Amino acid sequence: MTIKQALISVSDKTGVLEFAQGLAAQGVKLLSTGGTAKMLRDAGLAVTEIGDYTGFPEMLDGRVKTLHPKVHGGILARRDLAEHMATIDAHGIPTIDLVCVNLYPFAATIAKAGVTLEDAIENIDIGGPAMVRSSAKNYNGVAIVTDPEDYAPLLEEMKANGGALQLATRFGLAKKAFTHTARYDSMIANWLTGLDDGAESKPAAAAPTPAIFPAKLQLAFDRTEILRYGENSHQQAAFYRDTTPLAGSIAAYTQLQGKELSYNNIADSDAAWECVKAFDAPACVIIKHANPCGVAIDVTLLGAYEKAFKTDSTSAFGGIIAFNGEVGIDVVNAMNERKHFVEVLIAPSFTAEAKAALASKTNLRVLVVPLGRDLNKLELKRVGGGLLVQTADDFTAQASGLKVVTKVQPTAQQIEDLLFAERVAKFVKSNAIVFCGGGMTLGVGAGQMSRVDSTKIASIKATNAGLSLKGSVVASDAFFPFRDGLDVLAEAGAVAVIQPGGSMRDEEVIAAADEHGIAMVFTGARHFRH
Repeated sequence: MTIKQALISVSDKTGVLEFAQGLAAQGVKLLSTGGTAKMLRDAGLAVTEIGDYTGFPEMLDGRVKTLHPKVHGGILARRDLAEHMATIDAHGIPTIDLVCVNLYPFAATIAKAGVTLEDAIENIDIGGPAMVRSSAKNYNGVAIVTDPEDYAPLLEEMKANGGALQLATRFGLAKKAFTHTARYDSMIANWLTGLDDGAESKPAAAAPTPAIFPAKLQLAFDRTEILRYGENSHQQAAFYRDTTPLAGSIAAYTQLQGKELSYNNIADSDAAWECVKAFDAPACVIIKHANPCGVAIDVTLLGAYEKAFKTDSTSAFGGIIAFNGEVGIDVVNAMNERKHFVEVLIAPSFTAEAKAALASKTNLRVLVVPLGRDLNKLELKRVGGGLLVQTADDFTAQASGLKVVTKVQPTAQQIEDLLFAERVAKFVKSNAIVFCGGGMTLGVGAGQMSRVDSTKIASIKATNAGLSLKGSVVASDAFFPFRDGLDVLAEAGAVAVIQPGGSMRDEEVIAAADEHGIAMVFTGARHFRH
């Protein structure tokens, strides 16, 4: 299908002048609207403004521009039906063979602080989506262009084919176009249904209050890659990014080297990255099967790595390692000396020496992720026939908010270790018990049905690693329902405990702590992680 006439009407004008010039150079007649027409005309291009083309001026403050039979007739007429072609010919309607449209900036508008309902409503495009959908529906005769990244390839294809675009190209553009309008409508629907009741009656100058959970939730993600396999090799998997991923999230990774990522690689990498981001000091997190098996902070990343590795060197084999600073050759050498096999290595950056040393490990996946503290506003979990949605667990205990409930007061050093332990426990599967001391994990008990079993396992892990728990501190992700868990950690040598509190048997547990001479503090917030 040869492109003879194109309609260009864009909000985002990135690259559109060069695109229009390329079309004009191939003899394509140009139609355009408003600001786009002025820009093209000012650049010396011959362009017909849509009002002159239809015989009706743009009206109603620009709300009506392209909603006209001469526009939509020229787009929607089926070129393979003689009746359609005769009809538009009888009414003097030429065909429009290419439509280049992107929509009013609704996303940018609602992202502004204090945006009003009126501002948002005026940035809902009407004519644009109508043209996009019309063109996409009639892909057999029309090319619809919604993405500036397509401009150059389309011009090249036209040059190579005498001004024509192939059917496969037009169909691909149509699929992209319907996705474009679906996401645009979903964004509008999410924002409007996410406003509190009564938003429509507030003064026009007042910013409406968004509700946390929209009544109707529309989701949009972009597939970035087909993964090697899912949780198990007989399962298929793919990775999808949020359309606007947080800069500091695992979705923003760049892979420097190594094999393709698997489903489990990405899941574990996310767990490692979210945990290591929680620390200000140089930190290292080693993850195995979504649980931290070693976490440490130190004055250097090398020191943090060496301490994290000590926690559970057996489980660290084949794990995921994340650092919150630039990885240097000293860290890589330490890993090599230990013959530490790692599946994925993650950091905000790597020195040139470190990259060179890692290059020989062709199977090691090395990811660079920009460091950022932002959390996803909503967390999603698929269940049979539905979706669980919750706000992110953004609570982190602070020294000023701790409530000492025992006769023994924790020391300043114990408070520091307790806060470190609580931060780690937040990323351990429930029921979680974490022994810590000196800025490192000493034993981690994760994912048990009984909290006392998690306590025993954490103690066993420390013993297996040759680490003493004498003088250690302990974090529990939720309250102790009975004193038995406290008895186990006291027997292991712990001297201080941090937990949320709130059990019916808090008094019994506090009495047990006093009996053992253990300091205990309550945070008032649990960290279940399922």
